[in-house]
Order: sequence, then C-alpha cells, then structure tokens
Amino acid sequence: MAIRRADFPLPDLDEPLTAPFFAAAARRELRIPRCDRCAAFVWYPQPACPRCGDVPGWVTVSGRGALFSWAVVRRAFLPAFEAMVPFVSGLVAIDEDPSVRVVSYVVDAEPGSLYAGMPVVADFRPLAFPTVPGREVVVPVFRPLDAPTGAGGGPR
Repeated sequence: MAIRRADFPLPDLDEPLTAPFFAAAARRELRIPRCDRCAAFVWYPQPACPRCGDVPGWVTVSGRGALFSWAVVRRAFLPAFEAMVPFVSGLVAIDEDPSVRVVSYVVDAEPGSLYAGMPVVADFRPLAFPTVPGREVVVPVFRPLDAPTGAGGGPR
C-alpha cells in the first residue's frame, strides 16, 4: 500500500509507536523503548516486549554508539531526496546495547573516512524536503565522535 500522507517523506509524528522517539529528538534526546520488567531494549518500537510481554517505557540513552554499517546514497530514490544527494545512511549500534541498531544519517564525515566500529554520537538536526514546504522535523543523526557539534546543516 502506498503512503499517502501529505507530509511524506517526513516522519509520521502521530504514529503511536514512534511518536515518543521524535518528541525526544525535538528535545535533543535520544530515547529508546526498554522493558520495565526485564530491562531489555525493544527496538524497533513494539507495543509489548518480545521477551516477557510487558509494555516498554522510554529511556534516554547516551547517544553514543558505533557505526555498524552504512551506504552512500548517490542517486535520489524519490524526488524529495534530490537536493540531499549524496548522503550517508547509516546503521548505528548504541553503546547501551549494541544489538539495538538505529538507522539514520551519518553527517560531518567524508564517506571514505567511515569504518566499521567508528565511534559516533547523536546530534539533532532539522530534516526538511522541498516537496513538503514549510515543514521540518528534528531527527537524530550521527556524527563521528571527534567531529564538532552541529558542524553542518541538515542531514547531508
């Protein structure tokens, strides 16, 4: 089924499972759901913990992690992304639990300098698309740990 939201490809801030993630990002926090009963992180967000069935709550994590994998996107797969290419899409294993891997943009680094296990840290930047004028959403992106905070603009 095709996505038909007027603000696509911006994240759906009303989606109950992910709304707390984006609300936290707007406050410059990286929050991940974790089960109150068994302390397992529940990523990607689900209504119940897959280990014990309890309802997970959201906890703030450090924002530090390691670059697990990445891809350099050189060709826009949708017209909305044309102004962003090239960009790096990355999979980051968070320090609190490396089995939790967050998909986001990798910023403030030359693609050729990236390596598996590279220490990264979350930064928070506005995401906007020319196909959704007048709207932006703050999202967590990841930059190399040694890169200055907010060195660049949006996710590029």
